[in-house]
Amino acid sequence: MNRGFGIGRLAYEVTKYWTTKAQRARNFTATLENFRTSLEEAQVDYAVCLPIAPYLTFDDLAEAKEQEERILPFTSIDLTRSYDVEAQLNQDVARGALGLKLHPIIQNTSLDDQRTINALQAFRIHKKPVLVHVGQSIYYLGKEKKNNTPEFGQVRYVEEVVRNFPDIKFIIGHAGLFWINEVCRRLGKLPNVWVDTSFQSPEDVRKLVKVFGAEKVLYASDWPYGNRVPHIKIIKVACRGDAKLEEMLFYRNAQELLGISI
Repeated sequence: MNRGFGIGRLAYEVTKYWTTKAQRARNFTATLENFRTSLEEAQVDYAVCLPIAPYLTFDDLAEAKEQEERILPFTSIDLTRSYDVEAQLNQDVARGALGLKLHPIIQNTSLDDQRTINALQAFRIHKKPVLVHVGQSIYYLGKEKKNNTPEFGQVRYVEEVVRNFPDIKFIIGHAGLFWINEVCRRLGKLPNVWVDTSFQSPEDVRKLVKVFGAEKVLYASDWPYGNRVPHIKIIKVACRGDAKLEEMLFYRNAQELLGISI
């Protein structure tokens, strides 16, 4: 049974307000000190960190990396203002950005929006992966509630962009959350698709390995919203003692996809 956000889909729908409130509160735990503590508790050597501009930017991560070398930063695009996106992406990659993060719901911009398309066209030359949040969830409460656009997390949007950019390697964030079966059905045979395992059960991780291939599945925790230790246990249970498969999911696949050796 899929348990996105650690709970069942029905329970999430019923408790959506309080679940979102709790998730938002976890933003305040994302300090550099807590990041280090989390890595040490989970015995994780390096962690990919994903910004969502304008709330968190590549500059923020680059500054943090000066103090903590275990950070592997992606970049993001700020869809709230007009600027030279191509120049900024080029600069960020030159400074060490390993990929691009898009969150159509939090950024309130669909994947078929021309601004997103322009950014992908500018980023494709770098031959680096693009991680996209997939799954219909909410993040805004109270007066900001009008900013929620959960439909932008539908699988159909990412399928279109994945097919339109076959030269870009896409990572499907959370493997689609509760929509994992649709992700498998629509994207399982596309060669430029990888999936991350955050918030998925051991059974669903095995399903992802079967559908996408072991080399296309990436361990993830979505820290600070998810905890690293339970997500590590999920991978170990899913792999059933297969040490080679564990290595692939935990780090070898990521190393190859990101083009790094650490």
